[in-house]
Amino acid sequence: MFDPVIAPSGTLLGLLQRGRGDGTLHALTAPRAEALAALNHCVLRDPRHDWQVENRSLYYARLYLDLNGELDDIEEHLFEAEDVFDTDESRTGLALAVLGHLASYGRRDALELLRRYAAVGANWAWALDELALRDDDTGLRALAEPVLARFPADPEGEAELAAIVRDSFEPRPWRLWADDPRESVATRVRAAQEVGSFDRWQRQMRPTGPRPGWSVRAVFEWAQQGIERGAALHVPAARCLTAVAGPEDRPEIVEAARSGDDGARCTALRYLADSQDPDVLDLIEAAQAAGSRLVVDAAVDAFERMRSVAAVQRARSWVHRPDALGESAGRVLACRGGAQDSELVLGALREAVRGEGPDAPTLWTLVDGAGRLGIACAAPVLRHVYRETASSHLRGRAARALAATDPSFPAGFAVECLWDCEESTREVAARHAETGDARVVDQLRRLAADPAEEAEVQTAVRSRIGPDASAV
Repeated sequence: MFDPVIAPSGTLLGLLQRGRGDGTLHALTAPRAEALAALNHCVLRDPRHDWQVENRSLYYARLYLDLNGELDDIEEHLFEAEDVFDTDESRTGLALAVLGHLASYGRRDALELLRRYAAVGANWAWALDELALRDDDTGLRALAEPVLARFPADPEGEAELAAIVRDSFEPRPWRLWADDPRESVATRVRAAQEVGSFDRWQRQMRPTGPRPGWSVRAVFEWAQQGIERGAALHVPAARCLTAVAGPEDRPEIVEAARSGDDGARCTALRYLADSQDPDVLDLIEAAQAAGSRLVVDAAVDAFERMRSVAAVQRARSWVHRPDALGESAGRVLACRGGAQDSELVLGALREAVRGEGPDAPTLWTLVDGAGRLGIACAAPVLRHVYRETASSHLRGRAARALAATDPSFPAGFAVECLWDCEESTREVAARHAETGDARVVDQLRRLAADPAEEAEVQTAVRSRIGPDASAV
């Protein structure tokens, strides 16, 4: 899937793509046709950079309800010819998840679309998972034959069916079909369940990787073999070193961290950092100066895991470096520095935004650090990140940091955060938003009563409004 094109943050489309609360508020005051066009654009062209982590489906479903939106565009998207050729679940996953939420809100048209797509669509397994949570037994039983017909009644088809049953996210349909009165259905599903259980047992009985009695050298060789196969194994390899290495092996491990091949070097650096070896900081610095990209990344990651006073002190001397180790030092100070490091963390935050923009990966930790240290001067930068980032998770972190640093947050961004796509951001808003605005009171009551809302958000709401909603 290509990276989505995100519209400017000042536009209705840009707000909805980001999942901002202001997107909902603007959509409700915009011409209905314009709002629905922007909403459909988001649902049919997933705007998330990390679609497996970021939330949008409940946010978009609620807006469909508020706009009384039709589902014609979603139907066309699901059943167009491209569905046969582009089977990547990211093409239809967001639309199916939105339909799932709409079905839970009682939209019968959404439920019927999910049933039809589960019977004939390429991403049928996702649709079936949505139905497993919302449909009744009769509706699910009607899908047994169309789903089973996807798998030929030959050894290859039965093996594929067994793998699908074994790895299913929601087991309810398969359990229901295993007890189906139609013998042709129940027999195939029960056989697939038995094969899947046997496959899991076999995997547990045949573990791969290091065995007891391995030497330090063998662990290094295993890590290097992983790199040659395209798999980074230095993290589990470092854990293996903890089990097999003794004090007498330290010289060999230090030498591997200094000049070994990439697998050995990454493994040794991780092991030495975790064991707080006195030489590891110098070895990490040497890796930055003369290591491959893989080694540099492993060294930086190992450094950021360190909790020692020496690591924090070294971070203060490295934070001005114009390389990956300098960025890492800023993150270490953000996580473990003290009040005296506020200016250094603020400088790293500003430099990251100037150099890499509001979606820089390093911002996640730096934004958290600005909030942890209560850096009031960081508020303008945090507000910029909040407005401009395409990541709803990073925006949520910026909201939490603003709650700790910006006195205007309760009457400002906290209000729109009540409509945000991320439940953690709505929780922050529920704890901080000023209730002088009538919209805040109404939204708090809606969140408290919505069965689809997360428990943490409802707990935060009820801590504000008490057992009697009129207490707001």
